[in-house]
Amino acid sequence: MTGLLLEAFVYLAAAVIAVPLAKRLGLGSVLGYLVAGVVIGPVLGLVGSEESVTIQHYAEFGVVMMLFLVGLELEPAMLWRMRSRLLGLGGLQVGLTASLFTAIAWQFALDWRTALAIGLLLSLSSTAIVLQTFQEKGLSRSEGARSAFSVLLFQDIAVIPMLALIPLLALPELAAHGAGHGDGGHHELSLVAGLSGWLYALVIIASIAGVIAAGHFLSRPLFRAIAATGLREAFTAAALMLVIGIALLMSLVGLSPALGTFLAGVVLANSEFRHELETDIEPFKGLLLGLFFITVGAGVQFAVLAEHIGLVLALTVGVILLKALLLFALAVVFRVRRADGWLFTLSLAQAGEFGFVLISYAAQNSVLPTDLVPVLSLVVALSMFLTPLLFIAFDRLVLPRYAANEEQRDADVIDEQGTVIIVGIGRFGQIVNRMLRANQVPTVVLDRNPQQIDNMRQVGIKSYFGDATRPDLLHAAGIEDAALVVIAMDDQDQAVELTRQLKHARPGLKVLARAYDRGHLYALRDAGADWVVSETYHSALELSKHALRGLEYHPFRAEKLAHAFDLAETRGRDALYEEWLGKDEGERYGNSFQTLFLELEEALERLMITDRDDGHDRGERGWTPPPPHYTDSLKD
Repeated sequence: MTGLLLEAFVYLAAAVIAVPLAKRLGLGSVLGYLVAGVVIGPVLGLVGSEESVTIQHYAEFGVVMMLFLVGLELEPAMLWRMRSRLLGLGGLQVGLTASLFTAIAWQFALDWRTALAIGLLLSLSSTAIVLQTFQEKGLSRSEGARSAFSVLLFQDIAVIPMLALIPLLALPELAAHGAGHGDGGHHELSLVAGLSGWLYALVIIASIAGVIAAGHFLSRPLFRAIAATGLREAFTAAALMLVIGIALLMSLVGLSPALGTFLAGVVLANSEFRHELETDIEPFKGLLLGLFFITVGAGVQFAVLAEHIGLVLALTVGVILLKALLLFALAVVFRVRRADGWLFTLSLAQAGEFGFVLISYAAQNSVLPTDLVPVLSLVVALSMFLTPLLFIAFDRLVLPRYAANEEQRDADVIDEQGTVIIVGIGRFGQIVNRMLRANQVPTVVLDRNPQQIDNMRQVGIKSYFGDATRPDLLHAAGIEDAALVVIAMDDQDQAVELTRQLKHARPGLKVLARAYDRGHLYALRDAGADWVVSETYHSALELSKHALRGLEYHPFRAEKLAHAFDLAETRGRDALYEEWLGKDEGERYGNSFQTLFLELEEALERLMITDRDDGHDRGERGWTPPPPHYTDSLKD
């Protein structure tokens, strides 16, 4: 017991120390875990390689949980929409990479069966490292990350036929030697041992169908019954039971546990308990994945590395470079462009955790000679170890380069003029533009984000790339004859500067601006904007009316309270603006501003508490009664 506690303490202490340091240095948590494993393993000798391998078998369950959570984010309809990239991009990546490495291995005088096994295991990439890094860096929704996910998903599916194929590649001369190295761990329990091919296929189909049916029909009644008890720990236990049970079933029939749990996650993606499942599984997933990365670092055999350092380093760099070349070519073919193409290329250039599984399985089945096993394991481990560095290279070398190119892009030639010029075509500017266009108001749209301009053009919205602070572009857009300008750009300082520039050049021009927050609103008003709206104010006010109605307030009463709040907020905003305007830069949010703000909040609260039937205000007197039966539509 003491030894187990000591090992647990060593692993956790290494993670607690190394990961925050790595994050602070901008290296990412994955590299922190890997370095922690190297320190407590080969460097300090606090844990042995055999212990790390044993723990790694349990830590690999973090990958299983991760794919379950990924499945929860994917509805079946979304998965169907991914089919072209899943089969085309993923299938080509696995097929071409496996063929390339098989051909290279064969050139080194290896048997074609051994070469094929090496090609298959090197064609895989690290699902754990890549998806974890995407999530940390907020890249999951980018085009490059979505393409990479399609490839990773196909790779996880491809592991199943690879495992089925490897026993058929056994070398007779290695059979006796390989039999002595089997640990039997993969064959202790099996429901398919000794079955004929067609029976095995039936068991596989039945297992997958059972997972889908149970997830669709049985999981919901089970979770409802457990949720009714109000015991949070019971729901957590049920979530873990579900994941472990599916992983167990897949293992018993010889399938990938990760694939089975992914399939279960997809089935439950539309479940009302999806968010509870994510919340309960996420901590276990993160802890086990971190433990898995530590074991990878702790399992690096420096003795073997020192003995074959030239060969191992050459193979590792060669694997990364060759995979990167193939991935870049696929990115070009499938039009994953610019920074997204590099993200796709660099994120998948390593070998993966399933490579360890295939190496062990191939050795047990007399496909890989024993002297190749430690070298291949080192190549897989080192390529995974270098992956965080590839992401750092992407952040520091690729992204700045494309950002600089975007800034140097020449402005578009503006060949039309409009009554309204809209600066900024993000989510806010798009709504304004659609409203005006729908009412036959000609607009000219300018934006400095080339990607956003390209996106708008793809949906038929004509937009122009360019800096709206340039007088020549404003002249080309027809600023002399424009009735008004809508400023909806993200850069707050530039929005204020453009407002000031427009009002100086044409004092009579109406300038309508979007403010990010209260301070930005004041700055825009001070610059001369005729009307400024906070981007979240009206949507929040609208939601507050629905909140009151949800609390059983009568729809008319909720509408009147919101109207009164709006009037009070407008008066208060004007008073605060005058206070802000009368102070120097460093004193604008001082004690006097804070005191006035608190006074206005107290006045607003008194207004809301006042009996509305006895104390009518100006806003309520202006309220026009609605037509008959109006409440029917409000109650829907």
